[in-house]
Amino acid sequence: MDLRIHFSKRLPLPVLAVMTVLAVCGGSVADPLPKEPIRFVDVTKESGINWEHNTGAFGAKWLPETIGPGVVVLDANVDGRPDLLFVNGRNFPGKPEKATIPALYLNQGGFRFTEATREAGLAFSAYCLGGVAGDIDNDGDPDLYLSCLGQDFLLRNDKGRFTDISRQAGLAQDFEFGASAAFFDADNDGFLDIFVTRYVRWTPETDVFCSYDGKTKAYCTPVLYKGISPRYYHNRGNGSFEDWTQKAGFEQPSSKLLGVVPLDADNDGWTDLAVAADANPNLLFRNKGNGTFEEVGLVSGIAYSPDGRVRGGMGIAIGDYNRSGRLSLAITYFSNELTGFYRNEGNVFFLDIGPVSEIGRATRLTLGWGCFFFDYDLDGWLDFFLANGHLDDQVSKILPNITYAQPQQLFRNNHKGDFSEVTDTDGGDLARPIVARGAAFADFDDDGDLDIALTTNGGQAKIFENRGSGHGNWLRLSLEGTSSNRDGLGALVKVTLRDGSQIWFVHSGGTYLSQSQIDPTFGLGSASVVDEVLIRWPSGVTQRLQNVKANQRLSVREPKRSAPLDDGKAKRSP
Repeated sequence: MDLRIHFSKRLPLPVLAVMTVLAVCGGSVADPLPKEPIRFVDVTKESGINWEHNTGAFGAKWLPETIGPGVVVLDANVDGRPDLLFVNGRNFPGKPEKATIPALYLNQGGFRFTEATREAGLAFSAYCLGGVAGDIDNDGDPDLYLSCLGQDFLLRNDKGRFTDISRQAGLAQDFEFGASAAFFDADNDGFLDIFVTRYVRWTPETDVFCSYDGKTKAYCTPVLYKGISPRYYHNRGNGSFEDWTQKAGFEQPSSKLLGVVPLDADNDGWTDLAVAADANPNLLFRNKGNGTFEEVGLVSGIAYSPDGRVRGGMGIAIGDYNRSGRLSLAITYFSNELTGFYRNEGNVFFLDIGPVSEIGRATRLTLGWGCFFFDYDLDGWLDFFLANGHLDDQVSKILPNITYAQPQQLFRNNHKGDFSEVTDTDGGDLARPIVARGAAFADFDDDGDLDIALTTNGGQAKIFENRGSGHGNWLRLSLEGTSSNRDGLGALVKVTLRDGSQIWFVHSGGTYLSQSQIDPTFGLGSASVVDEVLIRWPSGVTQRLQNVKANQRLSVREPKRSAPLDDGKAKRSP
């Protein structure tokens, strides 16, 4: 059993800031001052991140200009700190060239980042939108998949330097409109497979003229374009992949797909996929356990709105927000459409409670993209974040109550099955309107709580520090698979405290065109010890740890199949 413990570097507040000494009868009494409120603070300028997205826009209002970009959290150089990759577009062929490339920022600690794109071998120009990271060869460093307009890219990581292996790995060379991607182990063979969504059939030659007034070009809706099937690449285990889209049951030629998230919808140990669709039914691919999938979106309750309509699905997220032991879903939609909030009722059925939830009511006028469940205050209950921004800078002229730049939205879990919006308080600088797209969370400063990175369409990236002293205790797990894939993607982690249990399904992708830190972070509230951590690995091995101390990052290695369960004493490594 390999257990490595890393303690937080959060510094204590000065003594005078946490106690007031009062002279009472010749003695003294220490009274703690009130805790500093939690706030998300924009630290982009101080962080050294100065990246700006290129949409390629030149006045023709082509559809791809409105979609991206994404942001990927990964530990590119395997130093234990979460780094950032910003996915970039470029100018369209035939237009004046603007040399733009993706941007890799290495985390130096203390919310300082250094740009290292060229040193990492990532200084290539392509019109890309989404990205995801995962260890495809189980060698200990995260590789990259970029989903693009045109050809996608698979980039192998060798000690912090990336090599394009797209062609030799077997990726399609076709011109397609890529969106989100996910690494997942479809058949639990220990190697990560790839699922990538496709949006619509669009080329510069087939661009459709749309207009509000019959004269001025406007961005078109996807309704005017034909759909296109997603792609699924099966990992052969030798550095190459095979397109098994049709063989595995993923062929959906009329779909218009954007966000995708792996999950275990039926808790059977096999990874399923939920996919957000724009102006088409959402999809749920249920893993049959034999290398094939069955699409059950309609019977699961996620395909249509409660009144039977398709909506403009963008981002997607999973989380056990109500501690039911089941993973619920959220899907972001277009303005004047409520965010879909799908409570998992069991038996692969989801009930959209958006219309009666604060999350639904508060998002009627926003246009949502990236989203995720995370416990920002570490009280043991998952909260919800939503990235917003419209796609048309002229929208207010047509719909005065809807703006182009929009505030982001932060919802705090009220422990009673619903949420309260706290954007104007705990959200801090998140309330400033921007045109957001991709969103991801990670603990960028290694203090235990979770921070936020955002992209803006045609604008600068943003990074927000989670500040304050009102957080609870926490536990973060860093998994290393042996029989399972090295990243432990597809593992189900259950943490049990005296006041109940929490679960987290370890996954890549999700949100929108982006990926958050995959290491699960559990808020513990006031608890200083976790009674039990139970890990169900994709291989079927179950591992149990007991009496685990709070406020640490714990590395856990999957035991051999023949090894007994851990008897529970997490040991500090040398």
